[in-house]
Amino acid sequence: MTASTIDGDNREETGAPAPQQSALPPQPLQPPLRRNWRFQLLWIGSASALTGVTAADVAYPLVILALTGSPAWAGLFGVIQAAATVLCGLPAGVLLDRCDRRRVLVAAETLRVAATGSVFLVGLLGTLTLPHLLLVAAALGAAQPLGGAARMLLVRAVVAPEQLTAALTQDELRVSLAELAGPPLGGFLYGLGRAVPFVFSAFGFAVSLLCALIVRPQQPTATDPGASLRTVFDGVRALWRTPTLRLALLLVTALNACGAPLSLAVIYRLREQHTPAWAIGAALAGSAVGGLAGAALVGVLHRRFRPGTLLIGIVGLEAPVFAALGVVRGPWATGALLLAGMLGIPALSVLLDVLIFRQVPDAQRGRTITATMTVVGLGIPLGSGAVGLLLQFLGGTGCLLLLGAVLFLAALRAAAVPELRRAVWPSPAA
Repeated sequence: MTASTIDGDNREETGAPAPQQSALPPQPLQPPLRRNWRFQLLWIGSASALTGVTAADVAYPLVILALTGSPAWAGLFGVIQAAATVLCGLPAGVLLDRCDRRRVLVAAETLRVAATGSVFLVGLLGTLTLPHLLLVAAALGAAQPLGGAARMLLVRAVVAPEQLTAALTQDELRVSLAELAGPPLGGFLYGLGRAVPFVFSAFGFAVSLLCALIVRPQQPTATDPGASLRTVFDGVRALWRTPTLRLALLLVTALNACGAPLSLAVIYRLREQHTPAWAIGAALAGSAVGGLAGAALVGVLHRRFRPGTLLIGIVGLEAPVFAALGVVRGPWATGALLLAGMLGIPALSVLLDVLIFRQVPDAQRGRTITATMTVVGLGIPLGSGAVGLLLQFLGGTGCLLLLGAVLFLAALRAAAVPELRRAVWPSPAA
């Protein structure tokens, strides 16, 4: 992305004459996205893998608690997984810019099948141990940036540029459906047997692996043979050079830091009210329903608002939602607020893609994607650790009110930067 795009330099606003447009040959009509079998196969594989992930995310803590009786060890599984994701994120970008992205996706899914399948097999034998599970956490965390970024790049190789926003919107539906179906399915499968959720998770990764083996882009993805480990920070440097883009990424990082541990804060708050477990699960489903509804709003929000205004507005509107979650009582009001808080998140995800990922050469896009994922992902472990302490010392209400205040101040700070407010969407030909 060029600095002029994010800084809001727009000919239409400044009154400069528009350049003379040369006559271009008519472009052939693209078939509907639903008939793009390569994209649909990638979508099916990704949906299967993510559903398996969300189901297993419920089972891993339960298994560790059954083995050790310690919530601290259960928390360590998540810490190791997140740390491996962050540590491998930037090197993964270099690898993706040097190698065939499809082969990288195949390797990542093979690793996840092997790691999750090993938990199922050892669990059947009754010899599952904590060190084994922690190694699995590291393997899953390391595979995440490789598989996630490779799939994003492959989508660009199989989808026409003018259909990319629609493809990413469909991808947001995948996330919401997986988050809606995975957790209750994981709990149900765990009730059938301690090892059952992991065979389901391994099957989801296997479906994704099969789809990656079948899909071959019509045009090979561009690679940069000059990329090396010395350029591992190139993506971060490129993002950090533009002040308004730097502020936008910090704003999203703050949202991640407050939003990632929101489920824990809500669970704690509802347990303070002696809410039964089934009602807590129903309340948390509000986030997934909100994500599904928000995917339908992506096009409308992008047409009606500038990117900077949309970003500030989404973060600013989260502040009263977080504060209200600390005050309201009952699972149904809580679920409704979680639904409302998720309505703008799909539009925010696509916004980052439009402003960042589409504005760099394809041969450097792997480093840019993984750098962005690493920067905004740093908020997740930081927020999770902080919220645990806040809940202990402030309780559910105090914690959620403080998180709302943090988001309000972050949005207020961003709104004070006129360059971010004036930022415009890049032209389709950029």
